[in-house]
Amino acid sequence: EICDHLLAAEQKTYYNTLLALRGFCLLHAHNHQEALQDFQKVIEHDSPHPNSCIKALCGRGLIRISGGTPYLTALDYITACQLKLDEAIFTVKSYVPWNQRGLLLKVLQEEGQKMLQKKRYPGGSSAHGQKKKQVCDLSLSFFPPRDAPGVYQLASLLVELDTSDETSRILRADALYQMGSVEEAHKVLSQALSESPQSSPILARLALLQLKKGFMYDGNQLLKKVIRIGDTSCLLPIMDIFKDEDRKLMQTHCHCRAVTILKDKREDADIKEAIAYLSFAIIASGGYATDCLLIRARCYGRLGQKKTAIFDFNAVLKEDSRNVQALSGRGFIYLSLKQQKEAVQDLISALKLEAGAVIPAILSLKHEARRLITQWLFQHGRTTLTELVATKDFSKEDLRDLLVIAKALIKICKDSQYHIFYTDVLIANGEYEDAVTHLREAFGHSLADDFAGARLAVLQLKRRNVPVAARWFSILARRDEGELGFLLNFVDAKQLQHLSQVAAQEGNTLMKDHHYEKALGYYTLAILTGKDNPRYLRRRAACLTHLKKYDKALDDMEKVIQKHGHNSLKTRVEDHCSRGRLLLAVAEEEAAVRQYIEALQLDESLALCSIMNGPGSETVTKTFHKVAQHNFDMQRYEEAWKITDYGLKIDQSTELKKLKTRLKREASSCSIH
Repeated sequence: EICDHLLAAEQKTYYNTLLALRGFCLLHAHNHQEALQDFQKVIEHDSPHPNSCIKALCGRGLIRISGGTPYLTALDYITACQLKLDEAIFTVKSYVPWNQRGLLLKVLQEEGQKMLQKKRYPGGSSAHGQKKKQVCDLSLSFFPPRDAPGVYQLASLLVELDTSDETSRILRADALYQMGSVEEAHKVLSQALSESPQSSPILARLALLQLKKGFMYDGNQLLKKVIRIGDTSCLLPIMDIFKDEDRKLMQTHCHCRAVTILKDKREDADIKEAIAYLSFAIIASGGYATDCLLIRARCYGRLGQKKTAIFDFNAVLKEDSRNVQALSGRGFIYLSLKQQKEAVQDLISALKLEAGAVIPAILSLKHEARRLITQWLFQHGRTTLTELVATKDFSKEDLRDLLVIAKALIKICKDSQYHIFYTDVLIANGEYEDAVTHLREAFGHSLADDFAGARLAVLQLKRRNVPVAARWFSILARRDEGELGFLLNFVDAKQLQHLSQVAAQEGNTLMKDHHYEKALGYYTLAILTGKDNPRYLRRRAACLTHLKKYDKALDDMEKVIQKHGHNSLKTRVEDHCSRGRLLLAVAEEEAAVRQYIEALQLDESLALCSIMNGPGSETVTKTFHKVAQHNFDMQRYEEAWKITDYGLKIDQSTELKKLKTRLKREASSCSIH
């Protein structure tokens, strides 16, 4: 009321001062709208009074906090400080209540930090919009954005308001640094450190200033203190304040320190210290320093922090997906985690880019790890090649990738399987002469290795030398039928047909000369190339029988019988009898009897003739009697009757006749009951 009365007087003495006072009165009464009008009149007056303007700016700044425009609040207080710092301090202490001063302090600190860090509002923000509307505002004419001197004045105000506040002291030091007053900044930070000796933000800033001044030892000692405290994240906000050349200086120093530590020491504590230095270097670089990220990832890997290591490798690959060290490094981490698919994928990508760097890295691994990764690469390559060969889909890109894998494998390990795989890839790629040359170099001209010889057989077929190819294939057939099947995918249909005929003829010749083992290989080759031709299956079953490999012979005869279709009656009868003989050989008597009954049902005379040729009617009849007797004992009379009846067709055995009589008695007894 006093202010209103004085302002209403005719004599306008102390007009601006009274407006500012009334503005604060209205502000404390929570009448922000009218308070703002009074403050605006003071600020926009044609002949502004400095002290009154300072009060009005401070008052308007408070209102702008509640209005959600903290940036404009900071501009008001910076302008006030630049007009007259002592008066601004007096105004805040005298006119701003204690319960509002804490919030004001926090808002001004945050906005000051943003200004120094250049994190200002985008062009379309509400704050920017308000600035454009108030072009005649004193705050804009006094303070252009990002002005370090203005922030220094603001920080000086904040320090006076609370001399013990660390954030305000740091803000003043940061502003002095940006103004180029490095020594003054150093003094402010040193004084603050004397009161807070364990403050990481202060230590980190002092370290950087010492490095800038060339005091490397002192700077490094300060960094060590930060590392011991364990707060490396304190460096993040600093990097937005310091100049590029100083950040580069910090990055270089920390990187060199880490490399030196890792070169001289290998304990876990040393590795952790190196990681801290590398983290400083990465932060100083802005978050992406390839060399530091790669070294830190390897350090994490050595400490067993594998997922963290992968995170660093991913950071490198996000920026450069073709970084060989990151790909191979991540691949090795996946290897230690036993994640086969991911490890193989990364290492193949790295090999494709720079095999000369990746192969030595693999060779440097421990024996077990090296053995495992070569095994995984081989499995992947062989599986891929098998699929390509089976589908005849030889895309150039896939073959190129396989060639990279194969070349790497023969350099990493001298095992014969890797040289054979390399040869297979050359054959698939149509490089036949190179394949022959590599076989000779790896295995010698004699080619004692059967698997290598089989590759030579494929190449001999390309030269139309079928007999030589058949010989090598027959040897492999006796050792690994599956591997032979894989190789035959390289052979075209016409060559397969010719190969089948040659193999069957050679097998027949060897059978006649009783060379059953060798004949077996040729017959297997004939079967694989002849699409399970029943004629070749029968011959191989006979060969297996001579070798007393009855189970395998039975499998062949089972396939033959399943293929019965347009075969003659005699052939079908003989096939069932042959299977019956084999079943007797393995003591499967009931199954043997069923086969002989099948033959008798097809044609009795042909079946009897086949039985007489082997094993003979007496042996077969005894088997029929034994099986029939078993069924009789188990009270399966109908089955016993059927077996007895067919057995008597083979031979009128006394034992079978007696059993039939007993079966008749049991049948009549059942009828009476």
